[in-house]
Amino acid sequence: MTDESATTTPTQTKEAAIDELLRYRDAVANGEATFADVAKKVSDCSSAKRGGDLGEFGPGQMQRAFEDATYALKIGEMSEAVETDSGVHVILRTG
Repeated sequence: MTDESATTTPTQTKEAAIDELLRYRDAVANGEATFADVAKKVSDCSSAKRGGDLGEFGPGQMQRAFEDATYALKIGEMSEAVETDSGVHVILRTG
């Protein structure tokens, strides 16, 4: 969960970050937290202040792996960990 313009240095391994991310994903999937609340709390993407909402985007506007994962989801589905050049993400498709 990171932003391409982020200037912070990672403080954990990629594997540890993925494990942590998947724990948050499980909390959302189990109804223990909302996607928006988790995004606001832990995401370093600029969308965090909007609860992780990136708004609508079309082909070619996001990194390929992110787009492929998004378009493979049905509306209301949440992805597993998705790795891109800018970090590791969990995607909740809302539209």
